[in-house]
Amino acid sequence: MTRAPTHPASGLLVGVLILMGAGWGLGQPLTKIAVSTGLPTLGLLAWQLMIGAVVLCSFIVLRGGRIPLASRNLFFYGWIACVGTLFPNYASYEAARVLPAGIISILLSTVPMIAFPVALGLGLERFELRRLLGLLFGLAGVLLITLPDASLPERAMLAFVPLALIAPLFYGAEGNLVARFGTGGVDAVTVIAGASLVGASVMAPLAVATGQWVTPALTLPHGALALSALLHTVVYVAYVWMVGRAGSVFAAQVSYLVTGFGVMWAMLILGERFAPTVWLAMVVMFAGLAMVQPRPKLLAPKEIRT
Repeated sequence: MTRAPTHPASGLLVGVLILMGAGWGLGQPLTKIAVSTGLPTLGLLAWQLMIGAVVLCSFIVLRGGRIPLASRNLFFYGWIACVGTLFPNYASYEAARVLPAGIISILLSTVPMIAFPVALGLGLERFELRRLLGLLFGLAGVLLITLPDASLPERAMLAFVPLALIAPLFYGAEGNLVARFGTGGVDAVTVIAGASLVGASVMAPLAVATGQWVTPALTLPHGALALSALLHTVVYVAYVWMVGRAGSVFAAQVSYLVTGFGVMWAMLILGERFAPTVWLAMVVMFAGLAMVQPRPKLLAPKEIRT
């Protein structure tokens, strides 16, 4: 049997996928550093959105595009901002004040597991026993983190685990809602740019009005916030590029890398250490992730657009 020749772009795609996982995985330790000195959540959200808006709008302008601002577009940007950033990131910032960054990274791997039942409810997916088993594996992973006494450094942290699961819930819903209702003819990068603009225009005044505005300063937490927002924005653009070149199934494999790198960065940067049950939970969740995701296809030369 003759093996099909390897396309020269396949190595590039794998390399970009690894860099995406490393970049997104770094986000959780950076978030932990950003909240470590008590910086208020609304101010953090405002700056995250403003940085994302500046980077993405600049990217769009440089490639000769524009951001549609019709009323229907603004409405779409608004709900994307709420479901994709404001609600999940508010919960993530609050959870990061208490939970270890590595634990949050592991819990983020539940996004595809949450997305599947949402897709079933919207009629986007058909029931499969394999993917149901994946959901059960994901639940088992969460239970391994929350039930044993030795999994979390302090039992008081247990109350914040549901808070950390709010972000995966919204991320899982967001992808399905976009798949169900579309983007109104606007490409994904423009949607996120518009959502960042709308979100920033709401969060900045709200942060000022509530006394939670964060004044930029040359400190480690402020730098961590800026780097986190910049990384997220750049990696998202890379993710959109990856979907266009290799397809959504191949790009979805970044979920494993985000969790793995998130745990590794938490250990290297923050010195976090985890109980054996936490490592077991990670393995169980990876197994569930493999069963929930669509069956991957081999990356063939004809599937790569250059």
